[in-house]
Amino acid sequence: MLCDDREDMSVAANISRIEARIADAARRAGRDPAEIMLLAVSKTIPAAVVREAVVFGQYAFGESYVQEAQRKREELTKLLSQSGVQGVGRIRFDLIGALQRNKVKHAVGLFDVIQSVDRRELAAEISSVAVKRGVEQKVLMQINISREASKSGVLPEHARELAEDILRLPNIVLMGLMSIGSFLPENEPEAVRRREFCELARLQCVLAEQTGSAMPELSMGMSSDFELAIAEGATIVRVGTALFGER
Repeated sequence: MLCDDREDMSVAANISRIEARIADAARRAGRDPAEIMLLAVSKTIPAAVVREAVVFGQYAFGESYVQEAQRKREELTKLLSQSGVQGVGRIRFDLIGALQRNKVKHAVGLFDVIQSVDRRELAAEISSVAVKRGVEQKVLMQINISREASKSGVLPEHARELAEDILRLPNIVLMGLMSIGSFLPENEPEAVRRREFCELARLQCVLAEQTGSAMPELSMGMSSDFELAIAEGATIVRVGTALFGER
Protein backbone atom coordinates (compact mmCIF):
# COMPACT_ATOMS: atom_id res chain seq x y z
CA MET A 1 0.00 0.00 0.00
CA LEU A 2 1.35 3.43 -0.90
CA CYS A 3 1.90 5.89 1.94
CA ASP A 4 -0.52 8.35 0.36
CA ASP A 5 -3.26 5.71 0.57
CA ARG A 6 -2.90 5.13 4.29
CA GLU A 7 -5.58 6.45 6.59
CA ASP A 8 -4.27 9.31 8.72
CA MET A 9 -4.33 7.98 12.29
CA SER A 10 -2.80 11.02 14.02
CA VAL A 11 -4.45 12.39 17.14
CA ALA A 12 -5.46 15.53 15.21
CA ALA A 13 -7.11 13.48 12.46
CA ASN A 14 -8.93 11.34 15.02
CA ILE A 15 -10.24 14.41 16.82
CA SER A 16 -11.47 15.84 13.54
CA ARG A 17 -13.31 12.60 12.72
CA ILE A 18 -14.91 12.33 16.16
CA GLU A 19 -16.00 15.98 16.11
CA ALA A 20 -17.63 15.41 12.72
CA ARG A 21 -19.47 12.35 14.06
CA ILE A 22 -20.63 14.30 17.11
CA ALA A 23 -21.94 17.08 14.89
CA ASP A 24 -23.75 14.60 12.62
CA ALA A 25 -25.30 12.76 15.59
CA ALA A 26 -26.44 16.05 17.11
CA ARG A 27 -28.07 17.22 13.89
CA ARG A 28 -29.86 13.88 13.47
CA ALA A 29 -31.25 14.33 16.99
CA GLY A 30 -32.32 17.91 16.26
CA ARG A 31 -29.71 19.28 18.64
CA ASP A 32 -27.05 21.98 18.41
CA PRO A 33 -23.58 20.34 18.25
CA ALA A 34 -22.30 23.15 20.49
CA GLU A 35 -24.35 21.60 23.34
CA ILE A 36 -22.06 18.56 23.41
CA MET A 37 -18.55 18.51 24.84
CA LEU A 38 -15.96 15.97 23.74
CA LEU A 39 -14.06 14.78 26.80
CA ALA A 40 -10.88 13.09 25.57
CA VAL A 41 -10.13 10.20 27.93
CA SER A 42 -6.38 10.59 28.42
CA LYS A 43 -5.73 8.13 31.26
CA THR A 44 -2.40 6.30 30.67
CA ILE A 45 -1.70 8.56 27.66
CA PRO A 46 1.65 10.44 27.90
CA ALA A 47 1.59 14.21 28.32
CA ALA A 48 3.43 14.61 25.01
CA VAL A 49 0.54 12.94 23.18
CA VAL A 50 -2.03 14.99 25.08
CA ARG A 51 -0.08 18.06 23.98
CA GLU A 52 -0.81 17.11 20.34
CA ALA A 53 -4.51 17.19 21.12
CA VAL A 54 -4.25 20.60 22.80
CA VAL A 55 -2.36 22.04 19.83
CA PHE A 56 -5.26 20.91 17.63
CA GLY A 57 -7.76 22.66 19.92
CA GLN A 58 -8.91 19.85 22.23
CA TYR A 59 -8.92 21.24 25.78
CA ALA A 60 -11.09 18.86 27.84
CA PHE A 61 -9.59 15.64 29.20
CA GLY A 62 -10.74 12.82 31.44
CA GLU A 63 -8.47 11.04 33.91
CA SER A 64 -9.09 8.09 36.22
CA TYR A 65 -6.29 8.42 38.75
CA VAL A 66 -5.50 11.44 40.91
CA GLN A 67 -1.72 11.05 41.00
CA GLU A 68 -1.45 10.42 37.27
CA ALA A 69 -3.56 13.49 36.53
CA GLN A 70 -1.52 15.62 38.91
CA ARG A 71 1.74 14.59 37.26
CA LYS A 72 0.36 14.87 33.74
CA ARG A 73 -1.12 18.33 34.27
CA GLU A 74 2.25 19.60 35.49
CA GLU A 75 4.10 17.98 32.57
CA LEU A 76 1.56 19.24 30.07
CA THR A 77 1.74 22.82 31.37
CA LYS A 78 5.53 22.70 31.09
CA LEU A 79 5.45 21.28 27.55
CA LEU A 80 2.95 23.86 26.35
CA SER A 81 4.82 26.75 27.97
CA GLN A 82 8.09 25.66 26.38
CA SER A 83 6.52 25.55 22.93
CA GLY A 84 4.55 28.78 23.31
CA VAL A 85 1.17 27.13 22.68
CA GLN A 86 -1.78 29.41 23.38
CA GLY A 87 -4.86 28.51 25.41
CA VAL A 88 -3.19 26.75 28.35
CA GLY A 89 -5.71 28.36 30.69
CA ARG A 90 -8.59 26.70 28.84
CA ILE A 91 -7.44 23.17 29.63
CA ARG A 92 -9.95 21.20 31.67
CA PHE A 93 -9.34 17.96 33.54
CA ASP A 94 -12.28 15.89 34.83
CA LEU A 95 -11.98 12.90 37.15
CA ILE A 96 -13.97 10.03 35.67
CA GLY A 97 -12.57 7.24 37.85
CA ALA A 98 -13.47 6.23 41.38
CA LEU A 99 -12.25 8.61 44.09
CA GLN A 100 -11.16 7.36 47.51
CA ARG A 101 -11.73 9.67 50.47
CA ASN A 102 -8.03 9.78 51.29
CA LYS A 103 -7.37 11.23 47.80
CA VAL A 104 -9.96 14.00 48.05
CA LYS A 105 -7.48 16.56 49.38
CA HIS A 106 -5.46 16.11 46.18
CA ALA A 107 -8.47 16.02 43.86
CA VAL A 108 -10.28 19.19 44.94
CA GLY A 109 -9.06 22.03 42.77
CA LEU A 110 -6.99 19.72 40.57
CA PHE A 111 -10.06 18.63 38.62
CA ASP A 112 -12.55 21.04 37.10
CA VAL A 113 -15.29 18.45 37.63
CA ILE A 114 -15.26 15.28 39.72
CA GLN A 115 -17.65 13.05 37.79
CA SER A 116 -17.67 10.04 40.11
CA VAL A 117 -19.45 11.11 43.30
CA ASP A 118 -21.57 8.16 44.38
CA ARG A 119 -22.03 8.41 48.15
CA ARG A 120 -22.70 11.04 50.81
CA GLU A 121 -19.45 10.42 52.71
CA LEU A 122 -17.41 11.23 49.62
CA ALA A 123 -19.46 14.34 48.86
CA ALA A 124 -19.09 15.52 52.46
CA GLU A 125 -15.30 15.11 52.31
CA ILE A 126 -15.15 17.06 49.03
CA SER A 127 -17.28 19.79 50.59
CA SER A 128 -15.08 19.95 53.70
CA VAL A 129 -11.85 20.30 51.71
CA ALA A 130 -13.42 22.86 49.37
CA VAL A 131 -14.61 24.96 52.33
CA LYS A 132 -11.14 24.93 53.91
CA ARG A 133 -9.61 26.10 50.63
CA GLY A 134 -12.28 28.67 49.87
CA VAL A 135 -13.15 27.13 46.49
CA GLU A 136 -16.21 25.61 44.87
CA GLN A 137 -15.86 22.10 43.48
CA LYS A 138 -18.14 21.03 40.63
CA VAL A 139 -19.25 17.40 40.65
CA LEU A 140 -21.44 14.94 38.82
CA MET A 141 -23.33 12.18 40.59
CA GLN A 142 -22.43 8.73 39.26
CA ILE A 143 -25.44 6.49 38.67
CA ASN A 144 -25.19 2.70 38.39
CA ILE A 145 -27.75 2.61 35.62
CA SER A 146 -26.90 -0.96 34.61
CA ARG A 147 -27.19 -2.18 38.21
CA GLU A 148 -24.05 -4.27 37.86
CA ALA A 149 -22.40 -5.22 41.15
CA SER A 150 -18.97 -4.64 39.61
CA LYS A 151 -19.71 -0.99 38.86
CA SER A 152 -19.59 2.07 41.09
CA GLY A 153 -22.50 4.46 41.31
CA VAL A 154 -25.64 5.02 43.31
CA LEU A 155 -28.68 3.01 42.24
CA PRO A 156 -31.40 5.07 40.52
CA GLU A 157 -33.89 4.55 43.35
CA HIS A 158 -31.46 6.14 45.82
CA ALA A 159 -30.39 9.00 43.56
CA ARG A 160 -32.84 11.58 44.95
CA GLU A 161 -31.62 11.07 48.52
CA LEU A 162 -27.98 11.48 47.48
CA ALA A 163 -28.73 14.47 45.27
CA GLU A 164 -30.50 16.25 48.13
CA ASP A 165 -27.60 15.46 50.47
CA ILE A 166 -25.10 16.95 48.00
CA LEU A 167 -27.22 20.03 47.39
CA ARG A 168 -27.27 20.78 51.13
CA LEU A 169 -23.48 20.74 51.40
CA PRO A 170 -21.48 23.99 51.04
CA ASN A 171 -18.88 24.63 48.34
CA ILE A 172 -19.85 21.64 46.23
CA VAL A 173 -21.89 22.19 43.07
CA LEU A 174 -23.95 19.34 41.62
CA MET A 175 -23.83 19.83 37.85
CA GLY A 176 -25.60 16.67 36.69
CA LEU A 177 -25.29 12.93 36.25
CA MET A 178 -22.72 10.48 34.92
CA SER A 179 -22.98 6.80 34.15
CA ILE A 180 -20.90 3.98 32.69
CA GLY A 181 -23.10 1.66 30.67
CA SER A 182 -23.09 -2.12 30.97
CA PHE A 183 -20.52 -4.10 29.02
CA LEU A 184 -22.06 -5.41 25.83
CA PRO A 185 -20.55 -7.65 23.15
CA GLU A 186 -20.29 -6.10 19.69
CA ASN A 187 -23.25 -8.08 18.34
CA GLU A 188 -25.58 -6.99 21.16
CA PRO A 189 -28.60 -5.00 19.92
CA GLU A 190 -28.09 -1.27 20.34
CA ALA A 191 -31.54 -1.06 21.95
CA VAL A 192 -30.00 -2.33 25.21
CA ARG A 193 -27.54 0.58 25.38
CA ARG A 194 -30.12 3.10 24.18
CA ARG A 195 -32.47 2.01 26.96
CA GLU A 196 -29.82 2.75 29.59
CA PHE A 197 -29.10 6.18 28.12
CA CYS A 198 -32.80 6.96 27.97
CA GLU A 199 -33.26 5.89 31.60
CA LEU A 200 -30.43 8.14 32.75
CA ALA A 201 -31.85 11.10 30.83
CA ARG A 202 -35.29 10.52 32.38
CA LEU A 203 -33.71 10.32 35.83
CA GLN A 204 -32.00 13.65 35.23
CA CYS A 205 -35.36 15.26 34.45
CA VAL A 206 -37.07 13.68 37.46
CA LEU A 207 -34.30 14.75 39.86
CA ALA A 208 -34.31 18.28 38.50
CA GLU A 209 -38.04 18.51 39.19
CA GLN A 210 -37.82 16.86 42.62
CA THR A 211 -34.89 18.93 43.89
CA GLY A 212 -35.47 22.20 42.06
CA SER A 213 -31.90 22.10 40.80
CA ALA A 214 -31.31 22.14 37.03
CA MET A 215 -28.33 19.72 36.97
CA PRO A 216 -27.83 20.35 33.22
CA GLU A 217 -24.91 18.01 32.50
CA LEU A 218 -25.35 14.41 31.35
CA SER A 219 -22.08 12.52 30.93
CA MET A 220 -22.65 9.26 29.07
CA GLY A 221 -21.40 7.46 26.00
CA MET A 222 -17.91 6.30 25.05
CA SER A 223 -15.99 5.42 21.89
CA SER A 224 -18.34 2.63 20.83
CA ASP A 225 -21.68 4.27 21.57
CA PHE A 226 -21.39 8.06 21.95
CA GLU A 227 -23.69 8.70 18.98
CA LEU A 228 -26.50 6.78 20.69
CA ALA A 229 -25.82 8.77 23.87
CA ILE A 230 -26.12 12.05 21.96
CA ALA A 231 -29.46 10.93 20.55
CA GLU A 232 -30.69 10.45 24.13
CA GLY A 233 -29.42 13.79 25.46
CA ALA A 234 -25.74 13.48 26.43
CA THR A 235 -23.97 16.81 26.97
CA ILE A 236 -20.57 15.19 27.62
CA VAL A 237 -19.23 12.18 25.72
CA ARG A 238 -16.12 10.42 27.00
CA VAL A 239 -14.00 9.17 24.11
CA GLY A 240 -10.61 7.55 24.54
CA THR A 241 -9.81 4.61 22.26
CA ALA A 242 -11.21 6.29 19.15
CA LEU A 243 -8.90 9.26 19.77
CA PHE A 244 -5.71 7.76 21.18
CA GLY A 245 -5.94 4.12 20.11
CA GLU A 246 -5.88 0.97 22.21
CA ARG A 247 -4.02 1.28 25.49
